[in-house]
Amino acid sequence: MNAFDRSLLGDLRGRRVLDLGRETYGAEADAVEHLRRELAAYDVVYAADALPSVDPRRLLPALATALAPGGILCFSVPDGETASWERLLSDHGLVVDHTAHGVVRARRPLRTGSRPRTNLPPTPHAAIGVGAILYGPRGLLLGRHQRGTWELPGGTAEPGESLEATVVRELREETGIEADVRDVRLLGTSLDDVDGVVRMTVGAVVGDWRGEPRDQPGERVGDWRWYPLDRLPPSLFVCSAQSLTAWRPGLPVDHPPAHFTPYAG
Repeated sequence: MNAFDRSLLGDLRGRRVLDLGRETYGAEADAVEHLRRELAAYDVVYAADALPSVDPRRLLPALATALAPGGILCFSVPDGETASWERLLSDHGLVVDHTAHGVVRARRPLRTGSRPRTNLPPTPHAAIGVGAILYGPRGLLLGRHQRGTWELPGGTAEPGESLEATVVRELREETGIEADVRDVRLLGTSLDDVDGVVRMTVGAVVGDWRGEPRDQPGERVGDWRWYPLDRLPPSLFVCSAQSLTAWRPGLPVDHPPAHFTPYAG
């Protein structure tokens, strides 16, 4: 480990460290799959020369979720590319705190943040939707939207459809998982404002289900995975973040304020 590593990474004694250099991972799948397979989080991930030659849209989500809260990512970048990497890291929930001499250092915040999927307001007919919370021994089910946010299975209610039926339908359409409306418990409604449009999100806990989550043709959310509650991926979709804190208020998840009205029972 060279001098820049020691000065930027701090004392590594007792910390879980990963060298993500090219000499260890020569193929794109190797680095990404290694990060996804690891159950224990890393305190420090570094690449003294450069990150592996991997599509950042695949590598950075895996890196962000592999880091422990407060963990450090440090790597070298070619001249002139610092600004673009700062934007990419920020988009994936990491906070850049050092850029000098061709080296970028970023940290995963101690608390999981959220950001809207888009700055555009929702269309009026799509202002009410559901978020399905599936939590079991393997963790909480979340998927990644094409625009980069992580979210619960869910979507908008169709005319004449009960919210419980919306949960079951969206769960099947997005993940292939089957559930029964009798196993859906509605938590309540979160209300917030998006450019003058009132957005309503109903969080729902699914107590029992059948099948394994799989990416579905034509859906914009995929890469379904189970996450422990203390290692939720950064950049949660704001509506999913609201539903999760309604379900478990003690979760370290931040989001814009919303008015939550619980349902009786």
